Amino acid sequence: MPTFTRLFLTAAALLGFTSAQAQTARPSLTGDWTGTIGPIGFTIHLTDPAAGPRMASLDIPAQQAKGLPLQFTAPGDSVYLRLGQPAARFVGRRSADSQQLIGEWQQGPRTFPLTLSRGTGVAKRPQTPKAPFPYRATDVTFRNEKAGVTLAGTYTVPAGKGPFPAVALLTGSGPEDRNESAFGHQPFAVLADYLSRHGVAVLRFDDRGVGQSGGTLQGATSADYTTDAQAALAWLRAQPAVQKNHAGLLGHSQGGTAAIGAAGQASGPDFLVLLAAPALPGNELIVQQSLALARLQTSDAAQLAATEKMQRAMTEIIQQTPDDAQAKTKLRAYYTAISPQLAAQVEPQLPLLTSPDYRHLLADRPAQTLPKVHCPVLALGGSKDVQVPAALNLAATAAGLKAGNNRDVTIKELPGLNHLFQTAATGAVEEYGTIEETFSPAALQLIGDWIAQHSRK
Repeated sequence: MPTFTRLFLTAAALLGFTSAQAQTARPSLTGDWTGTIGPIGFTIHLTDPAAGPRMASLDIPAQQAKGLPLQFTAPGDSVYLRLGQPAARFVGRRSADSQQLIGEWQQGPRTFPLTLSRGTGVAKRPQTPKAPFPYRATDVTFRNEKAGVTLAGTYTVPAGKGPFPAVALLTGSGPEDRNESAFGHQPFAVLADYLSRHGVAVLRFDDRGVGQSGGTLQGATSADYTTDAQAALAWLRAQPAVQKNHAGLLGHSQGGTAAIGAAGQASGPDFLVLLAAPALPGNELIVQQSLALARLQTSDAAQLAATEKMQRAMTEIIQQTPDDAQAKTKLRAYYTAISPQLAAQVEPQLPLLTSPDYRHLLADRPAQTLPKVHCPVLALGGSKDVQVPAALNLAATAAGLKAGNNRDVTIKELPGLNHLFQTAATGAVEEYGTIEETFSPAALQLIGDWIAQHSRK
């Protein structure tokens, strides 16, 4: 799932030490604590044992960040959390009943009031698969020889004799594990479970540098991920349980970009499933995403126009300035002219905005790659997707495939679904973790039925 904009909160260094007496004199802080700063909500997970080290991590749903490591101290009634890159910290104090941490968030020159409230329990995720399974599940590794990387994943094979149609699942942008875990959900585990229960073998794997996979995502782009997709597809086709002419790729979000890239090359997939896959030019996608997010906050035409103008200027500066240092200088000047406060907010994001992956995203032109896809395609999007707005991107997908004379194309916008294919109220990123549903059952059935239909051809 793409994170084309990111909040500038990262992991931290230890503030200090507390005595064992201070650790045990008050109720444990262990649990989930939630709070918001403006529209940004986040959850802090604290482990506060009677003995042993304290541990903590941070989730930022709006930025699809999960498990950012923290360290904290809690002398007396005080609680300190510190983040290092950039410098930021929470300074707070327990409420009388220890159900709230009341204080402020300090980041750079700015300070925000912040109250963290203790959560009521673990969010329900009823669709998360639980053993025993009516299919075989095996941990596997395979090699991307072109990149010199060994990737690790899980291979699930339906019960029965086979051979079976098969599909490799490709995650969205950012560091993702084989289950595409985020916000307590495991979308790819749910998808693999459904498909394997319905006659489809599935390979899902950790991204480079994530989980059990080797390599690193540092400096990698969707073009590199395309080679991982090709390696996964080749591995699938070599398995005895797989129908050799019915092995496909399923890409979610930026994983769809990698899937399209692989489909346009030799030995491409026999079919393609695109879930919320970008099809607009990359720089235009950024603008439309920003507008979709802004519309959740306002309908004021002037504010929306200002948002669009700012995003177009930002992408233009980056694309016209290949030198990273010069691009950062120009971006600082642009945002400072608007507001020094805005420039301070954007400063920590400059390395991301000039990274190889972001530059590659801005330069992506699906209109040039989609006509090279000649295998059957199922393209789905949710009507409430604010990250890859469905109507615009599905229309561009249809146009690109039509330009290549691909006649086996099914394109559907699914009402009421967000970017993760959950049934949603607004589609806002902040909703993802609050929804119990991990993956719409109707969408699961549509994908499974379409793959089954094309395996019989």
